Amino acid sequence: MTTQAGPSRDILRFTTHRHLRQRILLSILSGKSIRVDGIRSDDVQVGLRDYEINLLRLAEKVTNGSTIEISVTGTSFLFHPGLLPGGNYTHTCHIGRSLGYYLELLIPLAPFCKKPFEINLYGVTGEEGRDMTVDMIRTVTLPHLHIFGVTDGLELQIKKRGSAPLGGGQAIFKCPVVRNLKTVQFLEKGKIRKIRGVAYSTRVSPQFANRMVESARSILNRYIPDIYLITDVYKGDDSGKSPGYGLTLLSQSTTSVLHCSETLSKPNEIQTPEEIALNSTRLLLDEISKGGCIDSKHQWLVSLFMALGKEDVSKIRMGPLTSHTIQFYRDMLEFFGTKYKLTENLTTKEVDVSCIGIGYSNVNKSMA
Repeated sequence: MTTQAGPSRDILRFTTHRHLRQRILLSILSGKSIRVDGIRSDDVQVGLRDYEINLLRLAEKVTNGSTIEISVTGTSFLFHPGLLPGGNYTHTCHIGRSLGYYLELLIPLAPFCKKPFEINLYGVTGEEGRDMTVDMIRTVTLPHLHIFGVTDGLELQIKKRGSAPLGGGQAIFKCPVVRNLKTVQFLEKGKIRKIRGVAYSTRVSPQFANRMVESARSILNRYIPDIYLITDVYKGDDSGKSPGYGLTLLSQSTTSVLHCSETLSKPNEIQTPEEIALNSTRLLLDEISKGGCIDSKHQWLVSLFMALGKEDVSKIRMGPLTSHTIQFYRDMLEFFGTKYKLTENLTTKEVDVSCIGIGYSNVNKSMA
């Protein structure tokens, strides 16, 4: 990854389609242009997939003055970022990926708009094994933003559910604007206090949701009495175009640490609701056993907000770092010059992550 001096500004160069979202995100936040080459150049189907082009169009839609130049073969593109005006938008996401794929780009951008941000998204609300579902984003991702002072008016409404592969779901994301992010010290993980969950089903028997709740309780009741699992059954037009069901679980500790897991049915595989519930429950227990104050799926998001905070030291305890988080730290060094100090506890494998904020200020927000 080398930096090339362009005629008007520097262009950061990257290769491969991996980590595409985080590079577009960091490009918009830092104002630095990026060029990505070698996108699936060895595959039978070369170049950008339809859902990736859809993501670039979404980035272009929510920014003012962005330009995207995609090569004829689709194996490379040049992205010049614009400003974030905020306001109301509507976007139809490609059914190749769920809404979580697109929301992971929008959620870190929304607090830095000029006006409060609101977007209506249409597509697949959840897909097994690829992206976070809208339930996990609503119950776990958004509370992580509260830590940094993004609170009033932050919400995600699930209007319709749409299972893979045909989708048909709808979600509305609203976010307020902030001037600066808070500095955070979060080192006490506490003891698990309660477990909450949502069992949802679309275009299948409502009993499926009840069976998932029963199976999850059979394991979780051994550990803690405070368990509350709700069933969320959608019918008619609100249930999308495909049958599907799933279970999202989250645990909360005495210090408000959140850990989560989820399992969904796959379109072409026959899985009983009991199997879905047992898998999701075991994943939650595994996530809790890793320790730390931040769920492993949200390490990169929290690390980003730590770096964008005021010019003071933020320190947060995490479980073992994922490969995605480690690559994110490398990209943060490229875009912002941010370095993270990692202190690992060799017995628990937990990592204390600390960094000095760059004092990122919302330049888009109009001054009062």
